[in-house]
Amino acid sequence: MTTFEQADRLKQIPPYLFVRLEKLSAEKRKAGWDMIDFGIGDPDLPTPECIVEAMAESAAKNENQKYSSSQGERRLRVAVAEWYKKRFGLDIDPDTQVCITIGSKEGIFNIAQAFVNAGETIIAPSPGYPVYSGAATIFNEAKCVKVPLRAEKNWLLDVDECPKGARMLYLNYPNNPTGATCDLDYLKKVYAWCQENKTILCYDAAYSEMCYDGYRAPSILQVGPDAIEFGSFSKTFNMTGFRLGYAVGHPDLIAGLTKCKGQTDSGAPAFIQDAGIKALSLYGDDGEIPQAVRDNMAIYAERRRVLVEGLRELGYDVVMPKGTFYVWFDCGMPSAEFTQKMIDLGVIVTPGNGFGESADGYIRMTVTEPVERIKLALERMRRGSYE
Repeated sequence: MTTFEQADRLKQIPPYLFVRLEKLSAEKRKAGWDMIDFGIGDPDLPTPECIVEAMAESAAKNENQKYSSSQGERRLRVAVAEWYKKRFGLDIDPDTQVCITIGSKEGIFNIAQAFVNAGETIIAPSPGYPVYSGAATIFNEAKCVKVPLRAEKNWLLDVDECPKGARMLYLNYPNNPTGATCDLDYLKKVYAWCQENKTILCYDAAYSEMCYDGYRAPSILQVGPDAIEFGSFSKTFNMTGFRLGYAVGHPDLIAGLTKCKGQTDSGAPAFIQDAGIKALSLYGDDGEIPQAVRDNMAIYAERRRVLVEGLRELGYDVVMPKGTFYVWFDCGMPSAEFTQKMIDLGVIVTPGNGFGESADGYIRMTVTEPVERIKLALERMRRGSYE
């Protein structure tokens, strides 16, 4: 059989983090082990029934079984603009400032395709979502400067450590993987730095609605219009498999993203977009969080409490996160070593160095298991054995 060699750019990208994790645990599963999975951030809770019903009703209509617009159906773009008004008090033009994406991941990648030239610099936080420093950089033959996030700075990226003259900067709060949050004053500082340095600010707000203890995440667009923000239905409404997100921001950035998408995809299915409309309609006129989202967050909050308190009892110094559904902590040894130890206990965790070399020694756990399973995992960790 003929062998086909991958392009050099593809060779530079390491295997996707969660593929490696699955391989590590596959043998245990085959042997009949009960693996408790705190790895990939995929909600175990169901999509609200009314959203699924809206999708099914829309899918039955012939006109929604056709190609959709690369920019997204206007009715969803209008719904996104209306949501921004309710949630953040912002006036957004659905025709020039909104683009619907096939999940936020696609948009995060394509914005670099649209605006970064070969040899230009992309700034990515470390630890951070691997797409920032991986495909978005390598596929554009760009340079990536990874700026370390530090516990002593509450995992907030320090722009004073960023190189001037960069073409693009990725920023993400509430933060994956650390669970860190920020306020408007912090965003104002980052925004001003990007303005001064003519750097495109790409704000990943996929977890903006996953907040606890009275915290509500701000939008970068509350600071100013010269940025692009990526949102997602995945985590807010447990819609990861629907692959639906949105980009909102400066008309030039939206136009470039839309043009890029026009060459590579035909948009999310119209019936999926109608599900998104239904989801956003659940918010109150004053931006009140829907009951379905509140119910989900209450479940995640309790799981978060049980996991954090349990890890503390085991001797780990763990901060109670105010955002995302991730728990992040120093494991006291190389991340890969701790990860293997956990797999040998029937517990799957994510090594911090998979999000950046500077995070070696840290671990991310996702609260996508019921409380009973979290307690079982903690007991296995306490015993140091799988039973």
